[in-house]
Amino acid sequence: MNGSGEIALRLRGLRKVYHAAEGPVVAVDGVDLEVASGEIVAFLGPNGAGKTTTLDICLGLVAPTGGSVEVFGGTPRDAVRAGQVSAVLQSGGLLRDLTVGETVRVIAALHGVPERVGLAMERAGVTELARRKVQACSGGEQQRLRFALALLPDPPLLVLDEPTAGMDVGARRAFWEAMHAETRDGRTVVFATHYLEEAQAFAPRTVLLDRGRILADGPTAQLRGLVGDRTVVATLPDAGARVAQLLALPGVRDVLREGERVTVTGTASDEVARVLLTQLGGHDLEIAAPTLESAFLALTSERGGAA
Repeated sequence: MNGSGEIALRLRGLRKVYHAAEGPVVAVDGVDLEVASGEIVAFLGPNGAGKTTTLDICLGLVAPTGGSVEVFGGTPRDAVRAGQVSAVLQSGGLLRDLTVGETVRVIAALHGVPERVGLAMERAGVTELARRKVQACSGGEQQRLRFALALLPDPPLLVLDEPTAGMDVGARRAFWEAMHAETRDGRTVVFATHYLEEAQAFAPRTVLLDRGRILADGPTAQLRGLVGDRTVVATLPDAGARVAQLLALPGVRDVLREGERVTVTGTASDEVARVLLTQLGGHDLEIAAPTLESAFLALTSERGGAA
């Protein structure tokens, strides 16, 4: 956070229902959320979780069926007009016959900020593409162009919907390095992703969404711990004869063995490690914390089972 205490985004009872031939489809189902200025928040969930619809409502692109949304205390459209919020969407919004440079200059003129053209292109990593036509750009390059356009008004809030869609691993890494630079001065970033590693690496706070509802909302590291289990992997002589002994340890949930390599899953990793090293002659030991993926899968499984 930037310490101002201002609320950049506030959602209250947000709901969106689409009407299809087979009946109503609930895309967003009672979402309550606040994002403070300076926060970086990931919306994480599978396709159909409601991420894009929620962000579209925050940008004023879609009207909610119920509930309310405020961006810096006003309506989303007012915030967009004032240059307080910009977006990088998954597709659309580009004129294919213009060059990259022409596209940025045109949008900069609309915003009245021609002096920001060079800076926005540099930060988005598209300076070397200035003379290339948009239609000749790859999907990842077009996403970087959208990022440059979003930076032109120097908005305090950036909304990103699957921003690295179409990018290879190297381009994704470069994009997030650029985003890190943009957030150092306190810019608020809300982004939707289904890449678990992106949320885990970039967002201090993660909101887990599934079927239009928030399953969990909190510090990313804390959400990883919702599952509780850690894994301890070690090479263990005479491993087959030791499995029962390991299973008897407090907090151990499962033990898998492949030759002399054992994987112990449970909540008491420190005790398991101590026993392996000091009593059983284990070596080459590794301890792994729960991943965000394991937390998400556990939460969605619990909800599916309850339904």
